[in-house]
Amino acid sequence: MLKPIAAKTFQARGLHFAIVASEYNARYVDAMVRAARAELRRAGARVQVIRVPGAYEVPIVAARLARGAASPSSPAGAVPAPPSAILCLGVILRGETVHAAHIGEAVSNALMQLQLQYLVPIIHEVLLLENQAQARARCLGRTHNRGAEAAQTALAMARLFAGWA
Repeated sequence: MLKPIAAKTFQARGLHFAIVASEYNARYVDAMVRAARAELRRAGARVQVIRVPGAYEVPIVAARLARGAASPSSPAGAVPAPPSAILCLGVILRGETVHAAHIGEAVSNALMQLQLQYLVPIIHEVLLLENQAQARARCLGRTHNRGAEAAQTALAMARLFAGWA
């Protein structure tokens, strides 16, 4: 059962968040990106969005960001610090083969390893769903948007990590 998004107020002025989002299943992922970006901006954060072709490509971009490597939108010669958190967004719909399960498992394992290796919060919302009805319910609704939930988690983790600085 889906729980409605609980409105939380975080202040993130001066913090930078990166969203790595799949272009595949764009209708659903775009809605998650919009919701996540709106939530982060409402908190006063700077938001960078990087699009990749599919869910399988999300971890390599997250890795570059986590280690502080310059992204395509960084000024020439700049080597920025890692973002306060990295939100990974995508939608994988199951088909007739096990391919989707393999992609979902590979992405999940890679994102967990990155988070532990670089000690940067990586918010995993690359969803493995059974069908489009599940995607609509989790990505297109105002009360159940996994992008907004990912942003709230990212803000909470950034606040937690800031307390250790």
